[in-house]
Amino acid sequence: MPAEGYAANFGLQWNRHAATQHDDRSGLGISEKRFRDVTKWGSQLPDWRILEAGCGSGRFTSHALATGATVVSFDVSRAVDAAAAQLGTHDNLLLIQADIYALPLRRHSFDGVYCFGVLQHTPRPRESFLALCEMLAPSGRMATDVYPKTLGRYWLNTKYWVRPLIRRVRPEKLYQLTRGYVERMWPLARTVRKIPRVGPTLVWRMLVADYSREFPNASDEQLKEWAVLDTFDMLSPAYDYPQTAREFRSWHQEAGLSDIEIVWGHNGWEGRGRLP
Repeated sequence: MPAEGYAANFGLQWNRHAATQHDDRSGLGISEKRFRDVTKWGSQLPDWRILEAGCGSGRFTSHALATGATVVSFDVSRAVDAAAAQLGTHDNLLLIQADIYALPLRRHSFDGVYCFGVLQHTPRPRESFLALCEMLAPSGRMATDVYPKTLGRYWLNTKYWVRPLIRRVRPEKLYQLTRGYVERMWPLARTVRKIPRVGPTLVWRMLVADYSREFPNASDEQLKEWAVLDTFDMLSPAYDYPQTAREFRSWHQEAGLSDIEIVWGHNGWEGRGRLP
């Protein structure tokens, strides 16, 4: 079993927030929508073998399983414990703790490979992407995303200014500090988000993750729980390497994929491709 290493923060956050992003807990249907929108694979895949890279607590795993496919899902962190607790037992699921650079799996074995919210948090994102492409069978399909390297989302993003100051804080302590900060700032965040047009953006600049615009039907408690989770997610990663659309496309080309699509989506740049 690999050590968590650089991903210890993710092991902590997904065990603390094991059910937060699951559709059956939130009632928002956002994980199913993102899985469907990014993969574009359809809902019935009984003959497929799917590889999920970076399962977290399993928010997308359940929707991959719902297609009827055989799913192999891995994470380098203790998040696999949270995923196992949430998903229970499925005959068509193999859940493992593994390193993306040394997967104990047969290459060229999967009809579909997806990886959401993970690549930018690995030590070498390009190599991580290429390692996953090695898992594709002929005609296999790839669906991934990366944070964007844009003016607003990177150069003006407060988290990149603050993170160097807290790099040495242990995940457990940082989580406590983050929860305390969000709790104190939440009344102000509720007021600031009401400012026309720019309110929610200003709340993000205050280092409080605010999904009120994306999820208008969420309750205040749901929004605050998501704020704690994603503010910690913003501040805690050991690695965070956003990419330009051109860089992301070049990975797909280097891997020899065809039918390449690089589009703006749920979490930044979304990429799709197929191995000939």
